[in-house]
Amino acid sequence: MRTSLNISNSLNLIGEMTNDSRFQVLEFDELRGATDVDTAFDLNVLNRGGVRLKQVRVLLEDSAVRIEAGLLSYMKGDIEVSNKSGGVIGISKKFIKSKLTGEEMFKPRYQGHGEIYLEPTFNHYALVELEDDEIIVDDRLFVACEDTVEVKVTSQKTISSALFGNEGFFQTKIKGEGIVVLQIPVPEEEIFKCRINEDVLKVDGSFAILRTGDIEFTVEKSATSIFGSATSKEGLLNVYRGTGEVWLIPTKSVYDKMKTMRIKEDISDLDLDNDKN
Repeated sequence: MRTSLNISNSLNLIGEMTNDSRFQVLEFDELRGATDVDTAFDLNVLNRGGVRLKQVRVLLEDSAVRIEAGLLSYMKGDIEVSNKSGGVIGISKKFIKSKLTGEEMFKPRYQGHGEIYLEPTFNHYALVELEDDEIIVDDRLFVACEDTVEVKVTSQKTISSALFGNEGFFQTKIKGEGIVVLQIPVPEEEIFKCRINEDVLKVDGSFAILRTGDIEFTVEKSATSIFGSATSKEGLLNVYRGTGEVWLIPTKSVYDKMKTMRIKEDISDLDLDNDKN
């Protein structure tokens, strides 16, 4: 077959880890697919701002991985896809848990030899290799992992942590040996890895996205008394105790405020248009 198209896909490798399987984070060059003025304007803003489309690729070499449901774009090679349901009881438990946590019921297993491409997104990604470790991450950060890694939902240990900790009732516990792909809200250079050794870390806000399993999470007043807490204007703090690592993303609040301002502006513009009509 002949074609006039000069197809040269330009994907840059910006992250890679290899174990039984190879995980790569690829980045597209500037997007030039606009077919109308509005899209061209939006793409120009993205390109000038350095916002790049990214895609996760997994290379299987007679190995197996698990991927969050709904993230597959395409795959090639001799790859079998399966789901471990656990029978009727297992399905029921997964259904109830998915309703409570908002997570997908199943994480399909891909086994064989070939390449898997996940849906392209503007998100940022982190590759983490566990060595008989355990990490607890925010809900919906999990993307994929090797089959030797166990992924399950964990609940907060105390009611106060669940109600007042701004981290929700449920989080994702990931443990074992192997590579894990996480979707992170900010670029890697804006992540602060706080290592504590039998120490205490206190955070005013919900910008801790990962902690190791040896660290205990609680919620406490920022002062020793209720009166002191009220006058400090800080209220409650997320407290991390033990030995290990906590990932902080303090810049996320800035992006959240920008999004909120943009939404308010869009609503204001919509109200003005309605008034004119």
